[in-house]
Amino acid sequence: MTSARTTLTRWGNALGVWLYRHSDGRITGPSKGTTIGLLTVPGRNTGIPRTVAIGFFPHGCGYVVVGSGSGARQDPQWFRNLRAAAHAQMQIGATHMDAEVRVAENTERDMLWHQIILAQDPRRRRYEQKASRVIPVAVLTLHQPRP
Repeated sequence: MTSARTTLTRWGNALGVWLYRHSDGRITGPSKGTTIGLLTVPGRNTGIPRTVAIGFFPHGCGYVVVGSGSGARQDPQWFRNLRAAAHAQMQIGATHMDAEVRVAENTERDMLWHQIILAQDPRRRRYEQKASRVIPVAVLTLHQPRP
């Protein structure tokens, strides 16, 4: 049985995604220290595309995303789906992009966490402390933007 908290989280995400899509990010996009956008990957069990509004951190030829779940004790479902995906679709503002997905491990993960994520949004440090786990980091390397 789904908890009330899970149901509210799903509704909140669905509303945020809808608002972002229909305003090209003007309503739900801006956030202190983080670029907010939409990430779409197939569900790891169903293959059905799943979209979530998350923070993107610019890095090299793409972006970095983190599976903090706001400090949850386990990886969020969207990150589990991302880990199983080779490709993702993104929307940042009005720009739609395709990206290759790679989960950073060990030294690279630590470097990205400290030099990219915490450098751009130091508030994220509390998520790792609260979660008592290593927060996973994924690198999204962009293909050409789509109209």
